[in-house]
Amino acid sequence: MTNPGPARPPMIFDRAFLTDVEGVTQLIFVRHGEQHIADPRQGPIGDTFDPPLSERGVQQARLVGERFSTERIDAVYASPLKRAYETGVEVARHHRMDPKVMNDLREVEIFREIPADRSAVEFLGQSLLLGIRERMLREKKWDVYPCSESSFEFRKRTVNAVEAIIAENEGKRVVVACHGGVINAYVGYIIGSPFDMFFRPAHASVSIVAAGEGVRALHSLNDVAHLMSPEGNFLSH
Repeated sequence: MTNPGPARPPMIFDRAFLTDVEGVTQLIFVRHGEQHIADPRQGPIGDTFDPPLSERGVQQARLVGERFSTERIDAVYASPLKRAYETGVEVARHHRMDPKVMNDLREVEIFREIPADRSAVEFLGQSLLLGIRERMLREKKWDVYPCSESSFEFRKRTVNAVEAIIAENEGKRVVVACHGGVINAYVGYIIGSPFDMFFRPAHASVSIVAAGEGVRALHSLNDVAHLMSPEGNFLSH
């Protein structure tokens, strides 16, 4: 076999997008599997904050864990919320490790100031909720929701959390099991999106960001190939 010789030096686009560059940190964002659904408009708000995985969500978490079972993974981080932590466990167990819980990876806290035993309809009224929904369709900003964490607060804590992960894992390959809002916040930050939600990650989908030399580069978004298994199609949102 012919020796191909030394690799070429990185070109400008390699440096700009962190391709064929040594010492790059790879962040593998995994959205949690499907959760048990509770409607915050009708039921108590307290029932919506931390649901576990649904039966389909358990299968989705298993499939994403199997996807990375034969690949190098140096660390797994997870939100403390059940649906994300349980998903992170399914990835981490193949590598004989436990997820490192990071509190600031939790999902955006919608309606967090409404009493836990009240529904959003009871507290805010049906007309206001319908108006909020229409604003969210157009604006895609968390700030449309009253009694909630602000867009600025949410992006600040999530971006800082991810940057802390990068700082302590230079040149490593790291899984971050978290939430759709968190993935949107960080990827939106590095690509300059004006929206808090610019895309909808599928349950147990994979998005990859590279970090190094002060650069952050999006390498893939919302990969769901592992959810199309011989057992069936497990895709959901």
